[in-house]
Amino acid sequence: MSEAPHPGAVVRPGRTITGMSATLLPYTDDGGIDWPGFAAHVERTAAAGLTPAVNMDTGYVQLLDDATKAEVLATTARHCNAFVAGAHIADEAGDAFDPDRYALELDRIATGGGTPVVFPSHGLNALDADGWVAAHSRLAQGCDRFIAFELGPMFVPYGRIYSLDAYRGLLDIDACIGAKHSSLERSPEWDRLALRDEVRPDFHVFTGNDLAIDMVRYGSDYLLGLSTFGPDVFAERDRRWAAGDGSGFGELNDLLQELGDLVFREPVPGYRHNAAQFLRLRGWIGSDQVPQGAVRRPDTDLEALTDLGHRLGVLG
Repeated sequence: MSEAPHPGAVVRPGRTITGMSATLLPYTDDGGIDWPGFAAHVERTAAAGLTPAVNMDTGYVQLLDDATKAEVLATTARHCNAFVAGAHIADEAGDAFDPDRYALELDRIATGGGTPVVFPSHGLNALDADGWVAAHSRLAQGCDRFIAFELGPMFVPYGRIYSLDAYRGLLDIDACIGAKHSSLERSPEWDRLALRDEVRPDFHVFTGNDLAIDMVRYGSDYLLGLSTFGPDVFAERDRRWAAGDGSGFGELNDLLQELGDLVFREPVPGYRHNAAQFLRLRGWIGSDQVPQGAVRRPDTDLEALTDLGHRLGVLG
């Protein structure tokens, strides 16, 4: 007897997909931030129809000081009309959850015109399930709109995916408009889609699964690092799905997934250097430098990236 299909694995053709793209923060050869390149990439992302997501893992938020994070927010606000941004707290293992620091970060983002994404931290992810939900409820008291974030341990050492019961608690928080799910597994995301459909259909399940970007076929929206390689290509893929062109969608999705499989291999944080390599190949930034402490990929990746760029139609 064949196994019953997962209740969340329902294909939804013709759906308009909400796409958010974690935006790479590019660096120059001398190790400084390429602010003009960043501003242009924010503009390019928004022009494609995707919402820029800044101060996220793709933007090296864990390595940025407060002044740099503030400049990222200000630059983004000058170059697009709508954006989301990571509310990131730099703490250490053993530190307690600090709601006041989070509230300050959420307020800075909201005041600057963005929607906060509650970035995980040691303190937040050390809480048990009830405490995790209560923490988000407390943050909602001072912020009328935010996105929660489940980030797996393959991305950061304090990463944690909570239970479905805990996730259900998020759906009871009106200010929480959605949650990014980055377990890199389909089944727990399907669980969340089925629960969303049952409890709160307007809640956004933002896939963070760069190894299964076709989760949008089942009702997920997305907040991906992979889309920073080609926001224009992702936008075209999404347009094809909304138009009912499943074949055209599949053609582009398969190529983008091939790219994702390459760049999100272990160690996963190396995808950010691949993004810089790819954007340099596209002529969008001038350097593939990364900040000190970031994982680098070998130059031999350039051959595969160039081949994929040609097949995606973004390299001449």
